[in-house]
Amino acid sequence: MSTFLRYPTAIEEGITKIEYLLESDHNVVKAAIEPLVSRRSLALLLLQKDPLLWKKVRQEEPKFEAIEMVVESVQSQFSDPLVLVIAKTRHQTAKKFEQLAIVKIKKKSTESEEFFHRLTVNPLTGFPILFVIIYLGIYQFVGCFGSGILVNNFEGVFTQQINPLIDGIAYHLLPWTTLQDLVANEQGILTLGVRYALSIIFPIATTFFLIFSILEDSGYLPRISLLIDHLFKMIGLSGRSIIPLILGLSCGNTGSLVTRTIESKRERFVVSLLLTLVIPCSAQLGIFIGLLSQNSTALVIWVICIALIFATVGSLTAKALPRSWSYFYMEIPPLRMPHLRQILTKTYGRVRWYLGEVIPWFILASVIIWLGNLIGILPLLIHILEPIMLKLGLPPEASTMFIYGFFRRDYGAAGMFDLHHSGLLEGRQLVVSAVTLTLFVPCLSQFQFMVKERGIKTTIALSSLVIVFAFSMGYFLNKILVIMEAI
Repeated sequence: MSTFLRYPTAIEEGITKIEYLLESDHNVVKAAIEPLVSRRSLALLLLQKDPLLWKKVRQEEPKFEAIEMVVESVQSQFSDPLVLVIAKTRHQTAKKFEQLAIVKIKKKSTESEEFFHRLTVNPLTGFPILFVIIYLGIYQFVGCFGSGILVNNFEGVFTQQINPLIDGIAYHLLPWTTLQDLVANEQGILTLGVRYALSIIFPIATTFFLIFSILEDSGYLPRISLLIDHLFKMIGLSGRSIIPLILGLSCGNTGSLVTRTIESKRERFVVSLLLTLVIPCSAQLGIFIGLLSQNSTALVIWVICIALIFATVGSLTAKALPRSWSYFYMEIPPLRMPHLRQILTKTYGRVRWYLGEVIPWFILASVIIWLGNLIGILPLLIHILEPIMLKLGLPPEASTMFIYGFFRRDYGAAGMFDLHHSGLLEGRQLVVSAVTLTLFVPCLSQFQFMVKERGIKTTIALSSLVIVFAFSMGYFLNKILVIMEAI
């Protein structure tokens, strides 16, 4: 670098003089700097009066006074401090290297890009655009197509072909009914756990991650943060909070991890609470939209309930905690057309990761359910929950979906899907189930994550409050819908 980096003539002359005046082998300065520093570098440091080196040289160098005179002489030829002159020279040299290394591509007119950017962040046009994206991407594609058409087709294959085949194989290979129930029949590992994962969760997760990858690669997600910033400030949050909340739609653990990027402890706690309480995971969201979309009134009621609870809980929690504002700075990437190959690669990677997370938990849940049935705990839990289900206006069988939901939120939502297709949940019951399951205690994996982050006592206390809150909201919602006869 010294071949290319040349300082003004006066500084170069000063460097040469100081190099000549330095007599020792500089072992005296090895405690302050690296031992293999060149004499030129030492001279530069002395010109800048590096405090530690200056003190060492003052004590050890016989010609220190002459060195000091050289420094003062060089300084007298510049109006700025030598530290600044040397830094400016280095900066200018680095800029030349940058200009040589970077190839500038002549961009097309940025007027159209700026125009679309303003459309997405201006509240007058941004919210209608966001509504259209949610309607087409989440409602139509994930809800109607993914949770509706794809899930129904996958479910048909499993229930009509694969499950009967598994039941038959288990019946012939396993002599004991107990072992048959472990892998097959109504609640077996393959006929329940794996079926839920592949026939219900897989198509919904695939459609959701596909839409999410398109929005991410297009540069639209940061613009949602800008658009939402003013609304979030009403409940004491900044637009930065939308990122972990959006990521929480794929998995609550992912959203909880991203909350660490939020500077304010108060805001981080509020976002974590909202993630735990009112943000459904992708599978839940897809199933709820798919089932409730059969009745537009039911879907609207669910959205309004969750939005009101989100705003109320967020606002009250933010006001109860001491304020510590975090400033909202975010780099906004340019809007661009997503590349199909990148979108498919991202979607594949995320679906593979998600199924890798889901399938072991679903298998574990199936084993625990089998053990619960075997020793009688599961029937006891169902019996305990039956009065609560009746208070919520739900059939007693609905207690199973809440037990499933403790293992995984998406497992509980899949149980709700099964109950609906069995004709046990309709109309008002679907809305009450969707709201209560959304608010219900976080799944076991998120529970473990909360224990690591908040401690076991805080986690148990919060989970207990969430359970009471969820069932209370379900109870009051059922009463209101019965009185209004809305559905």
